[in-house]
Amino acid sequence: MRVAVCVSGRGSNLEALLRSLGPDDRARIALVISNRAEAGGLEIARRHGVATAVLGNAATGDEWLQVLDANAVDFIVLAGFLRKVPAEVTARFQDRMINIHPALLPDHGGPGMYGLNVHRAVIARGDRESGATVHGVTERYDEGPILGQARVPVLPDDTPESLAARVLAVEHRLLPAAVRAAARTGRAVPFTLND
Repeated sequence: MRVAVCVSGRGSNLEALLRSLGPDDRARIALVISNRAEAGGLEIARRHGVATAVLGNAATGDEWLQVLDANAVDFIVLAGFLRKVPAEVTARFQDRMINIHPALLPDHGGPGMYGLNVHRAVIARGDRESGATVHGVTERYDEGPILGQARVPVLPDDTPESLAARVLAVEHRLLPAAVRAAARTGRAVPFTLND
C-alpha cells in the first residue's frame, strides 16, 4: 500500500511512521505532502529518500489529485496537517484517509483545535485523561469515524506543553498501528495498539 503523509510542521509523526514501518510491512511511505515549503517534515522525507510535494496556499482538489495520482497513492495519512482537504479528495479517498488528533474525540475537536490549543482546552475543562485519536477523514473537521484511541492521564501540575509531550508519545505508537491495520485491508479500519 503506497501511503502519502500530509504534514504542516516538524513531522514527528511522519518520523515515527518511517522508523516503525519496516521492509516486511505492507505499507510504504511513498510521498510526503505539505502546504508549507519550510515544514520540517519535508526535510525528514528527503533524508529518508521519500518523494515530496508542496501544495499551493489555495490548493484545489485537482492539484491534490494530480499529485496523488502521479505518485500512485493508495492511502492518505494526515499527521499534523493544518489545512482542510478538498471535498474531491475526501470523496475519492473515502475510507482510505485517516487523521491523528491530539485528544480523545469527540471531545476537543473541530476548527481551531490543534496543537497547544487542544491541550489548553483539556486542562481548562478539568479532564482527568486525554490522549490521541485516529479517525477517518470526512469533509468536516474531526468528525469521521473513530478507529482507535490511546489514553494518558492529565496530571494535577500539567501544563499544555507537558501534556502535549505525553500525548505525542502515544501518537507515535498509535499512528503506525493504524497504518498497519489499514494495510491489511486496503482501507481505514478499527484497530487497537495490540494489533
